[in-house]
Amino acid sequence: MIKPLVAVTADIKLISGSPFHAVGQKYLTAINDAAECVPFIVPALIDIVDIDHLLEHIDGLMLTGSVSNVHPTRYGNDPHEHAEPYDVQRDEVTFALIEKVLETGVPLMAVCRGFQELNVAMGGTLHAQLQAVEGRDDHRDQHEENMDARYGARHGLRFEANSEFAKIAGTTQIDVNSLHTQGIDKIGSGLSCEGVAPDGTIEAVAVKGARAFALGVQWHPEYKPLDNEFSTRFFKAFGDAVRDHARERNG
Repeated sequence: MIKPLVAVTADIKLISGSPFHAVGQKYLTAINDAAECVPFIVPALIDIVDIDHLLEHIDGLMLTGSVSNVHPTRYGNDPHEHAEPYDVQRDEVTFALIEKVLETGVPLMAVCRGFQELNVAMGGTLHAQLQAVEGRDDHRDQHEENMDARYGARHGLRFEANSEFAKIAGTTQIDVNSLHTQGIDKIGSGLSCEGVAPDGTIEAVAVKGARAFALGVQWHPEYKPLDNEFSTRFFKAFGDAVRDHARERNG
């Protein structure tokens, strides 16, 4: 069977004053190496991305992480400096994609910013500065020069018993990295909380009643996924769902 296509969301990056559509390489290699699918970068240009046509040719969607944040007006807040930087062009594409893939049953994996996009798309809200919330730990990127240290385990995580994540992991306890400033405030009504950090931060969610794999994580399993048991299992489960969708789509 030809490897199925997984759409991967892109950011707008200004390079020498010109806009580029960029995706971190680790997301692309994780889709190829761990999910065993072909990554396909979707530009952040809603005017040229025909969502319905795109969904006729892809079998999975990955919402990537980013330094940018969901614009606060998406969840009923005013813009403010603590929620910057923004990428409203990406927002336009990703929110349209989320609606369509959940409607059509295309498997969905959401990571970091993508996890926050999914929460907002399902009616949830976000904390702009999680470390400023009473009782919460500092989950921000420590900017270690050594990438293995930067993406190394920072805290434990507890999955709900019998959750989709517990089934994938084969356990209810894992350790994860942490490189995020924002986090879930109110969880979207269409989501179930499947995993929390020791400070109570929601870090794993599932779409209620989803027709296919539709899971989101606040951490970064895409960094060297084959060196981490849970990440390997997570991407394999996503890849299996993508292949199932491809077989169904192709009759």
